[in-house]
Amino acid sequence: APVRQALAELAQQIGIDIAIEPAGLGRRSKRLVCFDCDSTLIQGEVIEMLAAHAGKEDEVAAVTARAMRGELDFEASLRERVAVLEGLDAAIIDEVAREIQLTPGARETIATLKRIGYRTAVVSGGFIEVLEGLAAEMELDYVRANTLEIVDGKLTGRVTGKVVDRKAKEEFLREFAADSGVSMQQTVAVGDGANDIDMITAAGLGIAFNAKPALQEVADTSVNHRRLDEVLQILGIPAEEVVDG
Repeated sequence: APVRQALAELAQQIGIDIAIEPAGLGRRSKRLVCFDCDSTLIQGEVIEMLAAHAGKEDEVAAVTARAMRGELDFEASLRERVAVLEGLDAAIIDEVAREIQLTPGARETIATLKRIGYRTAVVSGGFIEVLEGLAAEMELDYVRANTLEIVDGKLTGRVTGKVVDRKAKEEFLREFAADSGVSMQQTVAVGDGANDIDMITAAGLGIAFNAKPALQEVADTSVNHRRLDEVLQILGIPAEEVVDG
């Protein structure tokens, strides 16, 4: 941990990313990669995109920022943010889904991992109604997210079922690993906020992607450039093996 912290500080100073792993074939033994969604696999935060249609984007963004820094309980902050969506027409969900932009390098990353034989997953504190189409298009093996409550074609301002918080993200990662028949040491988790801490620390390799300090402090390595395909380099996958998106 002291070496990791010192190198993390150095990486920030000189503008490079450094990954620390034991000697041997550890990097190429990984078989399952699980991504956070908002601000990791995709650009921006889905809850803020929905809130923009309610005229509450700035209000919701402020709460999101505090939650991602670890200053607020995620479930409480999620319910607070979702409440502002009450009364929105459910058709807005499809509109927001069409507006989603992948993080640069995301499509290449998923395509390359799948070609090599990795299983891929996304777990999100966002909403399944927005993400399921994207997950199907990218042929992700697993997807978990929150479910918005819809009554008579309108959002109620509530979510249903289990909230995907930091504890749930770790539980889902373990579920995916068991279903894939791999050990936790063979898993990789990639995320950007405090909500990803449990998942990142449980994985065999935890990668903080342009992350908040709370996550960078516990991750095995941090990526501080805006292309997600840098994750492939950390996994030891050479450029000639990368599939065009």
